[in-house]
Amino acid sequence: MLRRRGLPLALARIEPERALRLVDLDLPSVLTAQGLQPSRVATRRRDLTQPQALSIHASGADGIRWWSTLESLWLNATLFERAAPRLRLTELTALAPDHPAVQEALELLGIAPAPGRRG
Repeated sequence: MLRRRGLPLALARIEPERALRLVDLDLPSVLTAQGLQPSRVATRRRDLTQPQALSIHASGADGIRWWSTLESLWLNATLFERAAPRLRLTELTALAPDHPAVQEALELLGIAPAPGRRG
């Protein structure tokens, strides 16, 4: 479960060497300025989201920030390739079944009971 293509999954903390320009799709004013609707951003349909991302990429932005379709309080950032030279890896943690982030995700998805609860 915690491997992809034979490699272990990990959490990586990256820090930009200087500020990145992210288009924040969590802000209604930004959605309006981009001509986007929340229902068309918060979808797993790549035929809808990829043209949006391409347009934002073409504007010169370093990436996009938006909410997770699984849990709106989880914020995502997708960085475009132009941001890579300005990033540095500051921490790398291999994921294991008992890692708090894995446990939180399992609980949210209804795969594992909350601590102290029986399934």
